[in-house]
Amino acid sequence: MSEHDMRTGASRHLDVVIERPWRTVYAIVSDPRSLPRWAAGLAGGEVRREVTQWSMPSPMGRVLVSFVPDNEYGVADHTVTLPSGESVLNPLRVLPLDEQRCEVVFTLRRGVMSEEEFAEDAAAVSADLAALKRLCEEDGGDVGPARR
Repeated sequence: MSEHDMRTGASRHLDVVIERPWRTVYAIVSDPRSLPRWAAGLAGGEVRREVTQWSMPSPMGRVLVSFVPDNEYGVADHTVTLPSGESVLNPLRVLPLDEQRCEVVFTLRRGVMSEEEFAEDAAAVSADLAALKRLCEEDGGDVGPARR
């Protein structure tokens, strides 16, 4: 790690504990159609399947989202391709704590963000994780049929 990375941090792990079984939460987190219900940056419109990716509106314009394949490890990494063509990998994990609880961990990467932008992005992701917790615990998070 460079001296600059040690001072500012190259990434930050943001998490939330959810009082639901990990597989239930993973099904919600890994379904692109549920993103507008808990991820504010991707809220606001119809989610459409486009071959191997999902297309949805965002405050920046239409974005494409692609997830890693379903897996038994709780890995829900996804790439968001912005209207500019830039792609951002978002590492996301659903980790079992016990049979009825799990922890969701999002790794926020700093990239070229300023300290202020990084703090704002971290606050936005924390708010999204809180919305995910509410969705899962209060609503049960029903998102319909499987995504694939």
